[in-house]
Amino acid sequence: MKKRGKRYNEALEKFEKSKLYSKEEAVKLVKETSNAKFDATIEVAMYLNLDTKKADQQLRGAVVLPNGTGKTKKVLVIAKGDAGKAAREAGADYVGDIDMVEKIEKENWFDFNTLIATPDAMPLLGKLGRVLGPKGLMPNPKTGTVTTDVAKAINDVKSGRVEYRTDSFGNIHGIIGKASFDEEKLLENLNTFVSTILKLKPATVKGDYVKNISVSSTMGPGIKINVNSFDK
Repeated sequence: MKKRGKRYNEALEKFEKSKLYSKEEAVKLVKETSNAKFDATIEVAMYLNLDTKKADQQLRGAVVLPNGTGKTKKVLVIAKGDAGKAAREAGADYVGDIDMVEKIEKENWFDFNTLIATPDAMPLLGKLGRVLGPKGLMPNPKTGTVTTDVAKAINDVKSGRVEYRTDSFGNIHGIIGKASFDEEKLLENLNTFVSTILKLKPATVKGDYVKNISVSSTMGPGIKINVNSFDK
């Protein structure tokens, strides 16, 4: 059994582990149980009744949180001509095409958090799939990172865009802010994330769609939320 630290055990004393809390109570508790010495990240985890072997039950996309994530993200855009110019004007940290692809390939350069590409630039990235894929950096139309509207994509990322994807067990995780956020902002972000996932319920799902929802801070315990707290 994994041995927990003193601060983690002290956090556990502040709530009942098996109790289902309202979303308001859970947000309050996740701030109170944040025991890291730094500004911890707050995450939501949803366990869904999905059969991920079926294509229509593999959820993947992105959502822009109303209050951001509290993290500053560096954006690289692979685009040519007018699209490259639009990316620079929109505030991309790095813009280029074959030059940036070669920098990644030859220098193992990854000084960015998000990679956006126009559709016509995607062939340039094909040979980098083996390194970009495992890092979660390969652009994808489902997450809005393959697009002709690079300005909007950049703005979404800088404003607090969070990607989500079901794992093989039907779990989805997402950042909803920092422990320093006030309760109202965390609650708004939580509502936005959860409501987005609820709207994506596949028609082929039988029975309850959501099995479990919890929130936690970095190094902190998970606090379970009553699914009925959210509008379905």
